[in-house]
Amino acid sequence: MSEAQKYVWKGSIPLQIHLHESEVTTLPPPPPALVLAPRIGYLPLLISLLKPHFSTTLPPGVDTIWYIPTGVLFDLLCMEPERPWNLTVHFRGYPSNLLLPCEGEDSVKWSFINSLKEAAYVITGNCKNIMNMSQTDQVDLWGSVLNGNLESYSRVSSKLKLETFEDEYTENIDSASTKSQQSTGDAEAAGQVKTSRIPVRLYLWTVNDNFDDFEDAPVIDNWDKVSYINRPVEIHKEDGKYFSLSNAVKRLLPEYFPESSFANEGDANINQSAEEEGENSCDPESSGHTVEIAEIKCVRIQGIEPSLEIPFSWVVNNLMNPEYFLHMCVCLKVSEANAMQ
Repeated sequence: MSEAQKYVWKGSIPLQIHLHESEVTTLPPPPPALVLAPRIGYLPLLISLLKPHFSTTLPPGVDTIWYIPTGVLFDLLCMEPERPWNLTVHFRGYPSNLLLPCEGEDSVKWSFINSLKEAAYVITGNCKNIMNMSQTDQVDLWGSVLNGNLESYSRVSSKLKLETFEDEYTENIDSASTKSQQSTGDAEAAGQVKTSRIPVRLYLWTVNDNFDDFEDAPVIDNWDKVSYINRPVEIHKEDGKYFSLSNAVKRLLPEYFPESSFANEGDANINQSAEEEGENSCDPESSGHTVEIAEIKCVRIQGIEPSLEIPFSWVVNNLMNPEYFLHMCVCLKVSEANAMQ
């Protein structure tokens, strides 16, 4: 495990959670709950802490709390992150006509397992290793995520044989230090092409106006402004060149970067497997719509904004979430005519 992985697993977000005023039945209203939420965790898992804090002021009714990893939501919704992050919680009036309810920890756990199946299918072409996990390993794997235990997670996840990918960043450093010692025989390997499929969940929003400081970036005040895109990206390594984060974003978004599109015909159906219940991909625009080239304004992963020129393999190996998906928040500047509604 790398130092970057350790930082990701230790990452937390301070939350200040208020009960919505419509559900307050006492005077004075209850103070906000202050919680340190794990970045790789999920907001519904905080219910066991929040319910006792607000229980004495709630009106009669059935409790239902209104899931995407906590860190991803924070990266997406706070362009200039505030700390603590102020949230309002509802226990009543769940919009069941819009959202499926989250039925406690088990619901989150099985969503995690299904995402793991989907990721395995993208990486290996099947999800047999996930389906064949012992009950003990399932419990241990989920427990390691709940408790933020990277060592336990690494021990169990290694059995799934979803190997990490060749780290081109480290390789390039090693290569540069030994370049003078390379023989002509090494040239045979330089022409080889290596490919790897990476499961990506991309959260995209577009802006019309230019900005240089993220404090001036438009605020996402409506979930309709975000397009959720569930696509694999294929890393191609050829002739000693590395595949960058910028390459990955452009390949993931052929609607905006058509000249960078190298998508395989099978990508559209990659999520269809009889053994899993993955989420459907949602393309921001139909394939027949003419789109101009966009500008990448921001890519945020695990709370950081990596250089667009960093090798994508390093990003995958160090910033991937426990369910083997890389969650990427991306902001594009496009012309008003092509802005997504």
